Amino acid sequence: MKFKQKSQTVFLDPLKDLEGYEKGTKVHLILSPSLYWVKKLSLPVKSVREAKNLLPSLFEDSLPSGHYSYYTYKQGDAFVAFAYEDKKILSLLQDKGVSAADLASVHFAQSEFENLEDVYEVNEQESLYVKDGVVLLLPSSWVKEQKPLDVQSVKLSKHTIRLQQFSHLVDKSTLYKIAAVLMLFVLLLVGEIFITSSKVAAINEAKDALFAKYKLQPTMFQNRSIESKYSTIYKVQKRLRERVADFLKLKLAASQKITTMEYKNRHLIVNISGVKKGQEKRMLLPLKKKNVKYKTSFHGENMRVEVSL
Repeated sequence: MKFKQKSQTVFLDPLKDLEGYEKGTKVHLILSPSLYWVKKLSLPVKSVREAKNLLPSLFEDSLPSGHYSYYTYKQGDAFVAFAYEDKKILSLLQDKGVSAADLASVHFAQSEFENLEDVYEVNEQESLYVKDGVVLLLPSSWVKEQKPLDVQSVKLSKHTIRLQQFSHLVDKSTLYKIAAVLMLFVLLLVGEIFITSSKVAAINEAKDALFAKYKLQPTMFQNRSIESKYSTIYKVQKRLRERVADFLKLKLAASQKITTMEYKNRHLIVNISGVKKGQEKRMLLPLKKKNVKYKTSFHGENMRVEVSL
């Protein structure tokens, strides 16, 4: 008879103990963001296999010196790409007392927590949160409130990696066999390398053309800052148009009329004549139904309505 071996999910972080880990049980491992690099990319390829071939070049300028493995999966029209050091992760597991033979699966925090809405404690110094769909670590001192991270309740995704161990030795006869097999694929590999290099060049060329066409700043930080500025302006202007339209649709009596509209410091100020105190609730009911916050004041039969945008 075969018995199902007990398993548990643990979160691996350099600054955190493996709470509740029982030695000898099968482990579903979730890697902390401190153990990998992640990017969301739009690439001129369709398959995950083609995208994975591009990753070493795309990560080249952002990675410290080391030996990296790469993994990617598709999310909508974009690719979520990872770079990680097998040796570093395996070494940390050994320090925590976990045998590589006991690993049932290995996942990234990115794929398992990308839908988190709150901030969660990882260790005494760092917290986990999601920004623009990317799972990140931030200093806990920046956060007022954080929740405990409960990995046992996580429904694990299908996105897994297999950690490679490079400590084994290969004898000469095995090397000769490997070399003989590799020779059969040399021409194919050379062709694929050429195609990959062409695609990388096309990506860089398209990026440069895009920056030149729209006169973008040299860095993405500067461009995001400009985007944020104009996005705020657009949202305020949109709300202003909506509120103006709301006032123009108000059902006024024949003796009532809008005398002035003024926009100042993100406030819309509307003056309506011929309004007696007590009539404003019925008149401004359409605003209330839309949960628009406003203030009213009276000077005789002139009503002043102020709406914050």
